[in-house]
Amino acid sequence: MNIRRVAVVGAGMAAARFAQQLLARTSPGAAEVTLYGAEPDAPYNRALLADVLTGRYDPDAIGLPLGEGTTLRTGTRVTAVAPATRSLTLADGTTAPYDALVLATGAAPVVPPLRGLRDGEPEPGGVHLLRTLADCRALADAARRATHAVVIGGGVLGVSAARALAALGTPTTIVHRGAWLMERHLDDRSAHLARGWLAALGITTHLAARPVTLHGTDHVQALELADGTKLETDLVLLACGVRPRTALARAAGLRVRHGVVVDDRLAASAPGVHAIGDCAEHRGAVHGLTGPAWAQADALAAHLSGTDPGARHTGARPLTRLSAGPLQLAAFGDMTAEHAPGHDVLRYSDTTRGTSTTLVLRGDRLVAGVLLGDLAATGDIALAWQRDEPLPADPSYLLNPEGARA
Repeated sequence: MNIRRVAVVGAGMAAARFAQQLLARTSPGAAEVTLYGAEPDAPYNRALLADVLTGRYDPDAIGLPLGEGTTLRTGTRVTAVAPATRSLTLADGTTAPYDALVLATGAAPVVPPLRGLRDGEPEPGGVHLLRTLADCRALADAARRATHAVVIGGGVLGVSAARALAALGTPTTIVHRGAWLMERHLDDRSAHLARGWLAALGITTHLAARPVTLHGTDHVQALELADGTKLETDLVLLACGVRPRTALARAAGLRVRHGVVVDDRLAASAPGVHAIGDCAEHRGAVHGLTGPAWAQADALAAHLSGTDPGARHTGARPLTRLSAGPLQLAAFGDMTAEHAPGHDVLRYSDTTRGTSTTLVLRGDRLVAGVLLGDLAATGDIALAWQRDEPLPADPSYLLNPEGARA
């Protein structure tokens, strides 16, 4: 390995995985890996923040291991990247040289254009995000005092956060602009069942609802919807998705579309610069999921360490899982594909048990699917999806949970 100084901008899940894998593949002292993290906390599993909120996990329990010899600089913000001189500028004005740079800057929460949250307006108290451990601590403290919580956004994060707030005893409402919850992952039938599961937890939902105004001067008192409905609340959680953090890359002159554009070697458009995780755009896609981020980290570590110079990341076929109390969900692909010409749809449901499985096929390949309630068949289906394997002439066995157990 000729590369000695490896700088990683970001200290999230992709960064931690990369550092661990790179140092595991190199001899002691062969590489100096430095992680620059803006957060005050060491790397942790962001996917478990909702479980930290409920108290299921202590914050220390979700920490991520780093490779032995990693230098971690928490609370350190990188303000500029100079690919021509291979150096970083930090917020305190100092510079740091590198031989190889990995951008793992992650993604930032999307803040919706609500009256009361616009630039130049005073932001009322009681409005929260759930992206960092600091967010989680603040939200947990607020939830203990709240009389009612409203979660804006009915995607996976919004649903898991609503479940966590309800588990803390806070009456909770989800406001979602879509026609049904988690529409990227669920079809309308499974979403109807999911809504029933949430109702059983005491969570109400407003669908096809557009929030427009936060009322309250010093502290939020109500959320107003476009149809004039006012929801009284003293806690609002914004769960409206995320956007790749690309400002640093843009300022450095790197190629950026939705994310930092990388090739199969995870190389960006300047020599010595790479990108992985939520900030990276590979083959036109930004996944924002743990599985693809770790796959990218592994491939880049293999390439930069020299243990597998030909290592490539050729894409990912991620599977999303959500465990929200009694609501158990596994989903993959884009469920809007069920309406595309040339696609076949297989369904199995048990209304008594409140379970549902929907698979979308094109020829003998899985295109998308969702399992809700009973995940017994997930193993077989996940393998067929992730390996992109051809299915047998009669794939209906995948729909039968009892058959899947046999």
